[in-house]
Amino acid sequence: MTTPSEHNFDFLHGVWQVTHRRLRERLRDSDDWQTFDGTCSAHPVLGGQGNVDDNLLHLPGGSYRAVTLRTHDPQTGRWSIWWLDGRHPHRLDVPVVGSFDQGVGSFFADDVLDGRAIRVRFRWTDTHTASPLWEQAFSVDAGTTWEVNWTMRFHRLPAP
Repeated sequence: MTTPSEHNFDFLHGVWQVTHRRLRERLRDSDDWQTFDGTCSAHPVLGGQGNVDDNLLHLPGGSYRAVTLRTHDPQTGRWSIWWLDGRHPHRLDVPVVGSFDQGVGSFFADDVLDGRAIRVRFRWTDTHTASPLWEQAFSVDAGTTWEVNWTMRFHRLPAP
């Protein structure tokens, strides 16, 4: 049985411990990864046609908060995802847009990093498990090759 697209992110509702892993430098052929913890609390909004999560990220240099907003377009079955970093409260990142296919969510956007045009990809996998995985990747060649530069492994916590 296929899950209606408006329920694709229902797996994320709840409270999570998150293990972050990110490249210290992006698009510089680096293999220097940084690992740190965080938490995430996600819930539905817009009558189920969207969701929001509140994130606390414990970077080694200090903690910060961020928010993810996701909205579902029932006409296309596609999702738009925005990221708001609490360290930059006046800047909302460009939305990545996409959908799920056979349990894997793929979302894309065109953006700029350090003055260079890039393609951004978010990918959700393992969404049917107790430890879903999110990854972010950048491409400088329109998606021919990708550099994964951030992953988040979620571990569900008991409801408060």
